[in-house]
Amino acid sequence: MNNNLFCVIMAGGIDRRFWPLSRQNRPKQFIDLLDTGSTLLQMTYNRMAKVCPRENILIVTGFLFKDLVQEQIPEINDSQILIEPTRRNTAPCVAFANERIRAINPEASIIVTPADHLILNEDKFVKVINDGITFIEKEDALLSIGINPSRAETNYGYIQIEDTSQNEGIVKVKNFTEKPDKELAKFFIESGEFFWNAGIYIWKLKDITSAFELHLPEIQELFAENREAYNTDEEENFISRIYSGCKNISIDYGIMEKAENVYVYCANFGWSDLGTWSNLFDNKEKDDDHNVTNHQNILTYDTHNTLITTTDNKITAIQGLEDYVVAETYDSLLICKRSEEDKIREIVNDIKFKKGEENI
Repeated sequence: MNNNLFCVIMAGGIDRRFWPLSRQNRPKQFIDLLDTGSTLLQMTYNRMAKVCPRENILIVTGFLFKDLVQEQIPEINDSQILIEPTRRNTAPCVAFANERIRAINPEASIIVTPADHLILNEDKFVKVINDGITFIEKEDALLSIGINPSRAETNYGYIQIEDTSQNEGIVKVKNFTEKPDKELAKFFIESGEFFWNAGIYIWKLKDITSAFELHLPEIQELFAENREAYNTDEEENFISRIYSGCKNISIDYGIMEKAENVYVYCANFGWSDLGTWSNLFDNKEKDDDHNVTNHQNILTYDTHNTLITTTDNKITAIQGLEDYVVAETYDSLLICKRSEEDKIREIVNDIKFKKGEENI
């Protein structure tokens, strides 16, 4: 295995779209959302260990979640957990990891991946990653992973390619696009020029550093200000001091949309960002009435196309629902039309205001 290869798993986000399962103190990446016996973080870590030495896998997370990371990945040591003092989106997260890796190996190549995505065909995924590593080690390129789209999805960003005669393998990127509305998403699909942005990246440390210096110099200067601090007792205080001055900006908006040397690997390995209850519904086994349930003590009557998850194998009877989400935890219950799940963020904000932040 390539000892110059590092992997950065971004595990600091809080996803309120999966309330009440995903909470502020245990967000989505730390949950066994698929009922496999493994959390999404554990699945991601084990997947990345197929391409990267385990000792070179770094997990970036918030200070509230350090204990969860250690609990769920007990083999990892403290030096592999990077603590963000506050959330500032993905660009500062990547810049932090870059400088930590530089202190270990200035010749490194790096894979960056979210902690909470689903990948069904791991063999294909491993091939894509290995092919991508080979490409970036020969080229001075920033490589993203694009997924062949199967529908006009409005919850994903899109990557537009320059040459539509090449709809697989590695091609030059023309443009990155934020989440579109329904009509624009339909146009994207019909054009054949657009791929879903999986939020997975591969690059050499020197190339992503050059991109930061050119496109986000203020962030690069902050993290490079005291390189001697990384991997020492000084690092925590240094990072705490500079993070508050970081711009809140994504790696896509800050760098990938602006850089000239951006490529995309157009692939299909059964990917989903599991960003909504409907994404979860689509990726789980259904019963004869097209319902998804998380245990055998859930009984349904005249109910179809509904996702039901309850705790502790609780005997649960559901009658007369069509296209709903029913999600129950030890202290909360959500019942919502699947077609209106985009309102869940608004609901959670209302709960925070009326019932207190501790309930979200």
